[in-house]
Amino acid sequence: MEDQQISQSGQSPSQPSTSETHLEVVVDDEIPGPSGIFDSAPWVESGLLPETTGLKRKRESSTESEDELEDLESELNHPWDVESLCGLKMKLKKRRMDLVQPEHHEVFKRLLEDPVVKRFLAWDKNLRVSDKYLLSMVIAYFSRAGLFSWQYQRIHFFLALYLANDMEEDNQAPKQDIFHFLYGKSYAQRPLFHKLRYQFICSMGWNTRVSKEECEEIQAYDPELWVWGRDRTLIP
Repeated sequence: MEDQQISQSGQSPSQPSTSETHLEVVVDDEIPGPSGIFDSAPWVESGLLPETTGLKRKRESSTESEDELEDLESELNHPWDVESLCGLKMKLKKRRMDLVQPEHHEVFKRLLEDPVVKRFLAWDKNLRVSDKYLLSMVIAYFSRAGLFSWQYQRIHFFLALYLANDMEEDNQAPKQDIFHFLYGKSYAQRPLFHKLRYQFICSMGWNTRVSKEECEEIQAYDPELWVWGRDRTLIP
């Protein structure tokens, strides 16, 4: 009897130690992290996370625990991914160079054969209104306005050229000569021109800035085109 009592008494102290060991395992398996990490998670608010998946999750190794924490952090930082779209916006802005299609170059070359456009370019010998960079901007604006190729007419060439002078030239007086070639001495049509200019800008989403790099890329598409020789630096 005494042996049995001793045996039973020997077993009874061991039970708490087993329980304590089990509790230690659970505590060791707790996921470290900032307090309230699940409180702000969208899937908790929507009830998609089961109740059994709380802060105490069993892991096979510490490496797996770290990996899952990284996954959780990436999920919780999802709103910051939206912030990263700002970088994508810049890429799209940069890709606007790529939006200049061969058809826009063809439209430009077609309009260069317009008799009024030819007379205007021949008159501007000092390239005050129509040097190669301002003419490159005309093509860039054609690519942004969103019209079909056949819709571009003489007026669009001068609207784009006038706008290019607005953006790049400090001396705004020379561009006024555009009106003489379009309307002669009449002032009656000028308000209509400015109304069309406003509509043209709106069709481009007010994206009127054209970089020098974009102009040079446009010129490189057909470097032998005669208007790219209109370089102010070559004028004596």
